[in-house]
Amino acid sequence: MILIGTMNITRTRDRGNFYCPTCAVTQTYRLRARRPFLTLYFIPTVPVGAVELFVQCDQCKSTWDPSVLEMDEENHRMAQEEQFRDEAVRSAVLVVIADGEITENEIEALQRVASHMLQRPFDRDELGRLCSIAQQNKIEAANYVLSVSHRWSQDQRIQALQAMFMAATADEGLGETQMKILTQMRDILELSDREFEQAIEQALGWETV
Repeated sequence: MILIGTMNITRTRDRGNFYCPTCAVTQTYRLRARRPFLTLYFIPTVPVGAVELFVQCDQCKSTWDPSVLEMDEENHRMAQEEQFRDEAVRSAVLVVIADGEITENEIEALQRVASHMLQRPFDRDELGRLCSIAQQNKIEAANYVLSVSHRWSQDQRIQALQAMFMAATADEGLGETQMKILTQMRDILELSDREFEQAIEQALGWETV
């Protein structure tokens, strides 16, 4: 019987120092190349796919696309902040549409909140795409925030909560569904009752909302 299969072979191509987003400090890395080979009796013989390059941190073992080597600490910080702002806007959208409908007041509030968070104009078409994606994939606000908020700092958690609150109260009050979700957010974001109350009070002072 002839035994044929495949095997990935990984080799180190280069070494150096880079800013590791996971460790948040400069670490040593290995640039590694991985390629699948056809095996005959468990011996690699013929390459059957393209080479995949990736960077691996020697300390935390996280892996990254080689483009990570082109970014310094400041660029990483800016990229992470941009990602957070996008996630906060998506969270606000999910809270608003949780009751199955969206009013004109809520649409306008989401545009204002998104413009405030993203620091750029946010039109109805962009909002419509976010709503459509969320509804098609049946994404729930609590599950989404639980999955992304582990990357947020304490200040970012408060900003995200404020965005959700301002969007959810567009109709001069909180519906039962939104109230339940925001209460869940307090626990998901690990905020004390006092921190929760202070965040809401500060949100009411947003000049752009």
